[in-house]
Amino acid sequence: MPKSAKKRKDKAADFTKAKLKLGKEKKAPSNVIDTSFKARSIALPTQSIGAAKDENTPTTRRKLSINDLIAHLKHYSPSVKKDALAGLSELLEAHWTLVDHHLTQLINHVARMIGDEDAGVRKQLLSFLSWLLPRLSKEDLIPHASTLLLFTTSAQTHIFPEIRIDAVRFLTLFLEQIPESLVDGWNVTGPSHGRRILEGYLGNLNAGTKFGGAEGPPAATSSASVILSPISKLAVLQSFSSFLRAGLTRDRHNGISQSSDVPLHTWFMSQSFTSRGAYQKFENTLMPASQLFQKTRFRTQRTPTWIYARNDAHEYPQNYAFVDYRTSWSVQEIEDVVMDSGNLSDGPSVEDSASVFLPHLARTLHPILVSTILDCAPSVFAPDGKGSDTEASMMMAVSQVASLLYGAIIGGNEAAPASSLSELEVLLGYMTPYFPFASSKSRDVKFTQDFQDMNLIHCELTSLLVLRSNPKIMQIRLSNPNNALILQIATVSDFITKLLRGQSTSNSQIPRSIPAESYLALLPSIWAIINNPYTELRLHTTDILHALLNHANKTSSKSSAKRPSIEFVARLMLLETESQYQGAFKIWSNYQMQQQFEDWLVHLPQVLWEIGNNDLIATEVILRFLLRLLQRQSPFVQPKAISSLGFRLVPYFTVNHPVRGQLSGPYSKLPLTQSHVRRLCLDVVSTLLVRGGQLGAGVSEACDALLKAVDLVVTDTIEGEYWVHVYKAVSSS
Repeated sequence: MPKSAKKRKDKAADFTKAKLKLGKEKKAPSNVIDTSFKARSIALPTQSIGAAKDENTPTTRRKLSINDLIAHLKHYSPSVKKDALAGLSELLEAHWTLVDHHLTQLINHVARMIGDEDAGVRKQLLSFLSWLLPRLSKEDLIPHASTLLLFTTSAQTHIFPEIRIDAVRFLTLFLEQIPESLVDGWNVTGPSHGRRILEGYLGNLNAGTKFGGAEGPPAATSSASVILSPISKLAVLQSFSSFLRAGLTRDRHNGISQSSDVPLHTWFMSQSFTSRGAYQKFENTLMPASQLFQKTRFRTQRTPTWIYARNDAHEYPQNYAFVDYRTSWSVQEIEDVVMDSGNLSDGPSVEDSASVFLPHLARTLHPILVSTILDCAPSVFAPDGKGSDTEASMMMAVSQVASLLYGAIIGGNEAAPASSLSELEVLLGYMTPYFPFASSKSRDVKFTQDFQDMNLIHCELTSLLVLRSNPKIMQIRLSNPNNALILQIATVSDFITKLLRGQSTSNSQIPRSIPAESYLALLPSIWAIINNPYTELRLHTTDILHALLNHANKTSSKSSAKRPSIEFVARLMLLETESQYQGAFKIWSNYQMQQQFEDWLVHLPQVLWEIGNNDLIATEVILRFLLRLLQRQSPFVQPKAISSLGFRLVPYFTVNHPVRGQLSGPYSKLPLTQSHVRRLCLDVVSTLLVRGGQLGAGVSEACDALLKAVDLVVTDTIEGEYWVHVYKAVSSS
């Protein structure tokens, strides 16, 4: 039955547009809700014109207080958040006292912005924290480390790679301020900030599965499918290098400074002694009294941590110096002691041991290091110099990571793992064709220094490979003249020889004088070559020793490398007086070498006179060496050497000037507060005189001149009575 006309009309009305007449309003629908209201007044309690303001509240130029700015940090608009960060910098710069009351609130809000999806906000936040954090003390910042690291580690695993890379930049900033908090628990199995940060680094470097997993080839992770740009990869490598350095040198928190006051650390000689105790005794032979009498402390370099303790007196329980009561302790130091004390009772997990954890980490990173070298080295060191600065910096970062990692593994007390030695040899094999590292491209001074540092790292890693390899295997390999290891040692030896002689290496411009840091970095390589028992390397041994002694003789007394050169050569001369020394290095196997060592020995009084009271540690090292050499009746103590030392020590006490008459020498200028140095000098003279008297009349003239000079200077002084006593005691012994 067809629909009625009414129903058809109603249905059509739903789709009919009403025709409005001019001036007529649209008819309201039947279900409209009336929202109109009528009021005689409107009250706005928060209206700015009616609010009572505290005129003393610090504000920005936009009249925003710190509470307003912190509230704006939660705004949805990126521009508002960036303006708030800029306003905080402006406000805190003018009113720094606000930090004392709002630091916790401020850190809690800015930490949430580390993973912000807007790149401009993250960049502004990084700039703000770079300005803020260095102004805060470590004691104020460490309590907030957990909050900062919680959001940073979360950003490290963000789905967007840009946020992950920016998280690495935040970590780099935090490593400069609170490295202890970032590396806490990095080498321990279990949840910790350090462990999560390490896994985040490895994930960004595409280093495979979750670190600490099962053995076997690393499998791809979800983030491994993202290939980093060279700039991003450089940022991750540089930051990871800083993280690794902080983790391996964490024991420095007891106030150890790598200043010039720290004596030479000959860890590379430890394997040449029959026992650990014998090496430690030799290590302390030339250590200044200022170091021997300091409280027990840790000292860390690229190689293992040694504990230096006082060893010149008997330590009884009733007078053991556990801590100096005059030393002030920071909150962080107290926290570290508490944490270390708590860890004493807990048995470490398998991975807590460096012998397991570090080789596993090296194995995980090895493919990344190799691939980076293969990608960057050909272009960086090409003759046309087409490599970019980013690739050059990446090569430097890889070298630093390899130096830190394999230096800690192979340079330790324990036997070096064969797998780590093999990995290191592979790395050096890929780098040797480009050694010594230099670029034909004109670069700034920074890159020139970076290439020089890479050369030193390469030498150090080569020395580790030679020192810690199995001697039997080394003998077999070196018997083959075409072996790659011989080529590596030859190139390193040639580089060190040229560097000590002040010659240029390849296209690099080498400074004529070697700084102390570079000289110290060369010592493991020098020792590895001169202490080898293999006839195949004897030529390299002779060349390096000649260059070493010439450098030690000609280096100016004002050079920073003078003191380490004195101590190293002095230790070489004392080695054969050690009954428990079993190394291959022997001075008396080469007559020409003996003459060079004797020439160096008799030039020491001149060095004493030149440095005067400007470097008391160097003075003490020289005096202790001379005393030990005389006491042990070294073969170098011959009439000719005694006579030369006696005559040359006279000006150190007194000088007969042709015009001004009798003048006091540098001895009189030694500070009275350093009485142990003044008395040590008298000990040397008394022992020298007695030793000269035993050798006969051939040295009597020199001994008489020296005795007269000392009597003239010390008479009627504080040391006068000591001189009479010690000279009589030594003469009667």
